Amino acid sequence: MVVRGSIVGIDSPQALEKALRSAFYLADEGLATAAYLALALGKPLLLEGAPGVGKTEAAKSIAAVLGRRLIRLQCYEGIDAAAALYEWNYPRQMLAIRQAGEDSIDIYGEAFLIERPMLAALRAPDSTVLLIDEIDRADQEFEAFLLEFLSDFSISIPERGTVRAVERPVVVLTSNRTRDLHEALRRRCVYHWIDYPSAEREARIVMMRASTVAESTARAVVAAVGRLRREPLSKAPGIAEAVDWAEAATLLNKGGARWPDAFKRSIGLALKDEEDLSFIAPRLDGLIAEAVT
Repeated sequence: MVVRGSIVGIDSPQALEKALRSAFYLADEGLATAAYLALALGKPLLLEGAPGVGKTEAAKSIAAVLGRRLIRLQCYEGIDAAAALYEWNYPRQMLAIRQAGEDSIDIYGEAFLIERPMLAALRAPDSTVLLIDEIDRADQEFEAFLLEFLSDFSISIPERGTVRAVERPVVVLTSNRTRDLHEALRRRCVYHWIDYPSAEREARIVMMRASTVAESTARAVVAAVGRLRREPLSKAPGIAEAVDWAEAATLLNKGGARWPDAFKRSIGLALKDEEDLSFIAPRLDGLIAEAVT
């Protein structure tokens, strides 16, 4: 197996940070360094942080920078190896058997194999980025299976043999830290914790992602979102919600709504839980007024 020593055109964390910026992702020095080392050393990149801080977007942007296809494996409780690796197309196999009659047929040929994300990444490691999203949602049995996969990047298909990557694929794992991951999994990865960005950086992100939003609007939204994140909400607004809220308020303002009212009327873009909306409603006017001034 070939281990990457460098990525063409990206020879430093600073070069990667600049490339990510061109893909509309503002990475800080810590994230750019961790991602660069993962790429250069051929190790998986493990990104942890609260929901909405940009972990999945980081993986998408890395794929865009490398000019590769992103393959996403969304984890969930009860996910098993079949959903991650491969499955056989049983209906097609049965149909082929009936059509073949007495003739021999290889029902375990390529035509009957259904690729799932991990197998697809192993077969095309030089043109894909494998995103294993929200690994903390999976159970420990799947995590143990994943640990084995990340050790040698190979898959055993009993009917066809072993599929082994010719080079280490680019793998990004994300976790919202709803549970602790096994220490052995962490040891195999380059780790980075992504926190909410500073107000200055988040305002830049809003303006980058929503080009129609004025700087004053971006700063007001970021200030309001920052206050909301300090509240005991069940779903604090992430960066994507900040971008959406700024865009929505801008649209309402262009339609004639005054600024404080435009923010208030579009609050559903920032808070997307009825209990959170009810909880913040008595103080929403004051919160928005403080952010706008």
